[in-house]
Amino acid sequence: MKNREDKKKEFEELRKAFEKANNVFVTGFAKLKVEQDFNLRKTIRGAGGKYRVVKNNIAEIAAEGTPSEHVMKGLKGMTSLAFTEDPVGLAKVLTAYAKTNPAFTFKAGLVEGRAIDIRAINDLATMPSKDEIFAKLLYVINAPARQLVTAMNAVGRNLAVVLDQGVKENKFKS
Repeated sequence: MKNREDKKKEFEELRKAFEKANNVFVTGFAKLKVEQDFNLRKTIRGAGGKYRVVKNNIAEIAAEGTPSEHVMKGLKGMTSLAFTEDPVGLAKVLTAYAKTNPAFTFKAGLVEGRAIDIRAINDLATMPSKDEIFAKLLYVINAPARQLVTAMNAVGRNLAVVLDQGVKENKFKS
């Protein structure tokens, strides 16, 4: 059993986590087996997130005055939190995990400081990740430059082809 100082320290850590977190997924894990929990934690770490099991009343009190306050009110059952910087990546991972493990459920979420519901979490999971969006953006930015270089090279290439054909057909007089 934890003593009062340990509980206070844990509360303060949770409070700091809520203050600096813009992206939090509130989940339930009732009847999750140890092996499943281990795989869940491993999966979340792989997606760049942090996972924490919390007591509902402590989480509600720790979230007061933070952006997470609205999603922490009225929690029931076993509750865990997943914190991340990349909400899309973590939403994809957690949604895939929830499909294979029905004991794992979503309760609510906080993305970029806004409370979202379960449906929005599933919508978020279908979005492309940050890396995919950056790759598409870079492709769009580079496309005009690539087309310009191709057009500039085409002039010289076409001239070389015409001269080569002229030489082969003896169109030039020496």
